Amino acid sequence: MDPAHIRNFSIIAHIDHGKSTLADRMLEITGTIEKRKMQDQVLDSMELERERGITIKMQPVRMKWRIAGGNDSDGLKQAENTDYILNLIDTPGHIDFSYEVSRSLKAVEGSILLVDATQGIQAQTLTTLNMAKEAGLTIIPVVSKIDSPLARTAEVVTEVCQLLNCPEGEILKVSGKTGEGVAELLDEVIRRVPAPGQEVGIKNLEFRETQQNSFGKIPNSKFYIPNSTSFRSLVFDFQYSNHTGVIVFIRVMSGQVKRHDKLVFKIADREFESIEVGIFAPENKPCESLSAGEIGYIVTGIKEAGIASVGDTVASANDTLPPLPGYKTPRPVVWASLYPESQDDLALLRQALGRLQLSDSAMSYEEEASGTLGKGYRCGFLGMLHLEIITERLRREFKLNLVVTQPSIIYEVEFKNGKKSFVYSPALFPDDHEVKEVTEPIVTMKIITPPQYLGSLIKSLYDHEAEVAATDNFGDNRTMLTLKMPLRELMRNFFDEIKSISSGYASISYDITESRVADVVRLDILVADEPVVAFTRVVSRRRLEIEAQTMVEKMHEIMPRELFTYKIQAKALGRIISSASISGKKKDAAATLSGGDITRKMKLREKQKEGRKRLGEHGKVIIPQEVFVKMMRAGE
Repeated sequence: MDPAHIRNFSIIAHIDHGKSTLADRMLEITGTIEKRKMQDQVLDSMELERERGITIKMQPVRMKWRIAGGNDSDGLKQAENTDYILNLIDTPGHIDFSYEVSRSLKAVEGSILLVDATQGIQAQTLTTLNMAKEAGLTIIPVVSKIDSPLARTAEVVTEVCQLLNCPEGEILKVSGKTGEGVAELLDEVIRRVPAPGQEVGIKNLEFRETQQNSFGKIPNSKFYIPNSTSFRSLVFDFQYSNHTGVIVFIRVMSGQVKRHDKLVFKIADREFESIEVGIFAPENKPCESLSAGEIGYIVTGIKEAGIASVGDTVASANDTLPPLPGYKTPRPVVWASLYPESQDDLALLRQALGRLQLSDSAMSYEEEASGTLGKGYRCGFLGMLHLEIITERLRREFKLNLVVTQPSIIYEVEFKNGKKSFVYSPALFPDDHEVKEVTEPIVTMKIITPPQYLGSLIKSLYDHEAEVAATDNFGDNRTMLTLKMPLRELMRNFFDEIKSISSGYASISYDITESRVADVVRLDILVADEPVVAFTRVVSRRRLEIEAQTMVEKMHEIMPRELFTYKIQAKALGRIISSASISGKKKDAAATLSGGDITRKMKLREKQKEGRKRLGEHGKVIIPQEVFVKMMRAGE
């Protein structure tokens, strides 16, 4: 395949701006999928993606498109009736999965920046745009959903022009629903996105010629490729098959790979033989070979965990060059412990987490033990939605009943004895008298909202310890707030609260930028005088009493009654902050007796009273699975 006839690009946008629908129309118009086989969200293969209408995993696909003769945007003559290979990577829009977006940008030369004509530029639009600019990509601005009766096409086009400082003529208008403008967009992808480049010597790391357009000077290729025919490729994703093992998704940088070639993972230093090579059409389709500039997959046959990794270089076994520049390792920001409801399922949970990590490299886990819940795994996630998706997949795909602890973040704790440690589990957070100083992550956040909601938003932001740094007018009748706030406050129902206050019109993006001293303490929940690790949390000192009372009241509502009376208590700073009692069931053992002396009933009731007293002293409360689920949702 001639690299000059290849175009690699992605679609980036805020959540629900029509990426998957636009991808559907592209697949239909290019004939990649027959019209009779078309369905909504073709590239969203997971059941959860279809249910929620969101993209969770990036998905590559290859299309063919023929452009008529004419001149491209740089005035260079295009050959008539030329078949081009278009490799599209559809990306998630939710902020929790921005790591998926960053990986896709590493494998392409251009991005379609999609903006909804009914909503305009949103906070995540700015985040993904900056990621594409930093990756050195050619950006094609597109306004979608122009067929909607609520579309403000002219206004949104003006917003995009101001954001990118480009003329209105460079903004394309499409409808993923009707297909209007999609063919013209495919033509523009060929005209504007540069072909994959074969870079010269790895020593001087020089770019080839650059192209000039209204978005500034953009490299013809951001990849540094040695002037060699040796096969080298970058792993941007992978999946696992029970039958064939690990399947790596690659962008070929140089050379060519075929079936039965001897290859090596450069970082893992593991050799293997390619069982199959192929393309995404969109299902895996075997082909003879993959060459420089192409995107495809290699079936490795490796069934061991920990060998394949995102960002590794797959190269010919005799390649002696160093690995290609990879990706930053994703850093979990939210931690939660997962315990099987039955300890008999511990091995299944371990296997399930290992399998999920093969398809989601951003998740991490390690084994831990709790005195009340037994053995489980402490898992790291990119956000609350990421946590929810993983736990739901464990329940659906592996039929696991789980106990999920209250999510937390990482704190750096300095003890009074001079020692320092990172604490990612609330249960391991030290007592207040042992702590000298606690440091927590701080996020820099942007919120774009209509101005009529500002008053209520500011009040909510104060409640979440946010500091507003700037307020700017943004586009038509909208305001952008720039602020800093503790990462822990995002888990206190922040997103739902902001959406509720703004009637769904506000959009949010954030990035972890610094650390600050935090005034927080550990709050324990005791049931029948026994601490329940799953309910332990770290809270702000100023909200300690409110949080304690809220948790006790919530548990009082949902906990089942027992044969004896027991207490639910919230404990912090060495004392009980809040308490409530759940009375025992009022069953009279003597009620069924009839006839005989009254002393007979009195003796039986006295015996029952003594038994309940012993239960109150030594009885154990079994907390049902649904209580853990409801308490986790109450704390979101």
